[in-house]
Amino acid sequence: MQDRHSNRSRYFTEQGITTFKYVIPYIESVKPIDNSSVVLEIGCGEGGNLHPFLDKGIKVFGIELLKHQYDQAIQFYRDHKYKNNLTLIHSNIYDIDSESLPKMDVIFMKDVIEHIPDQNKLLSYLHQFLKPDGIIFFGFPPWRMPFGGHQQVCRSILSKVPYFHILPSKVYELILKLFGEDELAIKEFLEVKETGLSINRFHKIVKENKYSILKETYWFINPNYEIKFKLKPRRVPRFLQIPWLCDFYTTAIYCAIRPN
Repeated sequence: MQDRHSNRSRYFTEQGITTFKYVIPYIESVKPIDNSSVVLEIGCGEGGNLHPFLDKGIKVFGIELLKHQYDQAIQFYRDHKYKNNLTLIHSNIYDIDSESLPKMDVIFMKDVIEHIPDQNKLLSYLHQFLKPDGIIFFGFPPWRMPFGGHQQVCRSILSKVPYFHILPSKVYELILKLFGEDELAIKEFLEVKETGLSINRFHKIVKENKYSILKETYWFINPNYEIKFKLKPRRVPRFLQIPWLCDFYTTAIYCAIRPN
């Protein structure tokens, strides 16, 4: 396991830097935002991605299912100068009445949708939270990319092993056990395997739920890797954006969609 996954303060800071440098400009290229905008992050964790939005004086909402991460977010933001613009909610998104929140200019999910069961249901559900001209931003690793199983958080040498997560579930589970991963971690790895999202399936559920893609970028080197590994982000050239095959070497997808 890398230090950033156990050092949550460091992870919080790294999230904010990447979102400031890459996610916000990406969103603004299709939807200008300012301090009159309203932004919602689903699966906000400790809230690192919200920080650069809040720094701009934007009204932000963060929804987090895990109580310990929600509690940590409360602590991280207790002294922020714009904390009155921040609303953190400990809940499952499906338990929230959209009428209890303002309509959103931007909903964003970064490294989250690949963890959510029934992504088709989610995209259908999100319509009610958006303004008529609102957008949704997604950033996620395609399932078949080298570490699409999130095995980088393994506590054994498996944290360095690419692609083995695409093996059949029984074989994958056996390998995790043989290398001493604990039962709770194995359960979580298998859940990620079950919910892992390919590029083609993402496109399919976007279309089925009556959204249009405004902008999409395939990353050969994920923008996250700049601060993690000192690697300059690189896009996958258009001629290599080959259906199905590109899932194996695209480390992240950025995509902005809008209801039809």
